[in-house]
Amino acid sequence: MTRVVSLFLPTWSTDRVRRKSGDASPPPEAPLVLVGRDGRRRVVLAASAAAQAAGLRVGMAATKAQALVPGLVIQDADPAGDAEGLDRLAAWMLRYAPVVAADPPDGIVIDSTGADHLHGGELAMLAGLVDRLAASGVAARGAIAETWGAAHALARFAARTTLIIPPGSVSAAIAPLPLAALRLPPDVVAGLRVLGFETIADLLEQPRAPLTLRFGPELGRRLDQALGRVSEPIEPIRPAELIEVRRNFAEPIGAAETIARNIGKLVVQLCEALETNGLGVRRLDLVCHRVDNRAQAVRVGTAQPVRDVKRLTRLLCEKIETIEPGFGIEIMTLAATVAEPLLQKQASTTLVDEPEADVSDLMDILANRVGERRLYRIAPVASDVPERSVCRIPAMAPDTGAAWPGHWPRPSRLLVSPEAIETVALLPDQPPVSFTWRGIRRRVRRADGPERVFGEWWKRDAELVAVRDYFQVEDDAGERYWIFRSGDGEDAATGSHRWFLHGTFG
Repeated sequence: MTRVVSLFLPTWSTDRVRRKSGDASPPPEAPLVLVGRDGRRRVVLAASAAAQAAGLRVGMAATKAQALVPGLVIQDADPAGDAEGLDRLAAWMLRYAPVVAADPPDGIVIDSTGADHLHGGELAMLAGLVDRLAASGVAARGAIAETWGAAHALARFAARTTLIIPPGSVSAAIAPLPLAALRLPPDVVAGLRVLGFETIADLLEQPRAPLTLRFGPELGRRLDQALGRVSEPIEPIRPAELIEVRRNFAEPIGAAETIARNIGKLVVQLCEALETNGLGVRRLDLVCHRVDNRAQAVRVGTAQPVRDVKRLTRLLCEKIETIEPGFGIEIMTLAATVAEPLLQKQASTTLVDEPEADVSDLMDILANRVGERRLYRIAPVASDVPERSVCRIPAMAPDTGAAWPGHWPRPSRLLVSPEAIETVALLPDQPPVSFTWRGIRRRVRRADGPERVFGEWWKRDAELVAVRDYFQVEDDAGERYWIFRSGDGEDAATGSHRWFLHGTFG
């Protein structure tokens, strides 16, 4: 099932001007418009969010806009610069899926079929995209649907930051949208409104022949594209520095064995190109172009730069079952969308030397099956606060050199957040005699402590005097726990003096 992401950047041109201007740019709250010529008239071609809130619209005369909004910032539009910036943004988004293209003048389209699970699912992927753009100063709205036309319409006219349409619900989702959502020429939209048509639902109920006779085939084509009756191929952007190989077939192919054989040939060609440039691949995209103008994409990644033909071929061939050849594949392209310098290593040459264990191949297989984010290892962080002393890093990331302190043992399992317990204890320095955790009362047989942990006052003022006293305790059943008291047991300003369980040993 095809899934398409459409990103709408409503103030792309003005946002780009602010970022490009740097310190000289007007403040974000200042209304900003970009103007250009429409014949002999100077009209507004783009307006910032503040300018739109003030009532300014695209197509308005520049003199009228200046008269309506005192203090309006006016700059010349740069359509060529906008298009170039949009292409760069689309190239950056290749990290999310193999098929990405600019959707001028203010959008990006992504074919996310089979790639969303690598980013935590469709919702997480779309929300992450919008959030990352917002952090860079670019306002964005996004929608995911089965077709480019539907996703494009919903991103621009649904008035929601993120929207995901389940498969099979396209018609109902776009029905209440205005006619302009179909990407029709303005004169066609105006003509339809004269006839009383206001929404897409009005068109769905009408016979096609009279509308086609009056407005031409464009109306029916756009409607069929939005509903998925007619394919609309996405031509992916390809940066100039991208290393890519391609195979054209005189006769379309569809058998899994034939696809695997040609994948092997493509990988050999790609590795030769990588070797010429001294690079190894980190992310590999296989795009199969079918005879019906649809594309099937496969993405695999590696934990380290790789240039091994057998290894890369195996990773790609494991994904063949996800490729739907349809009536046949006529073009296959293989691109190294992420490549890094590959350092050659001296192999073991004597019987005495023992080869170093290399588990990167296994990590690559697992990461491509379950998703890179689900594969990680724990690394130390320089912090005395236990929940801040660990972090997740990629499975094959190099060692940071940091280590946990060895003078006090740490539990093998640290809870996500400390859980409150009921205790019987003598203040200020004695461990509990017993405690109740998750409804079960446990009697303390042995205890060691306290280990005092101070708050990190340089991060929050509330931690200036905060302390915790940690104890290692063992109950009658031999189970060991890591508990602490919030505060020093005397001064109420240091903590609540409540007890918490933070981890378990063994």
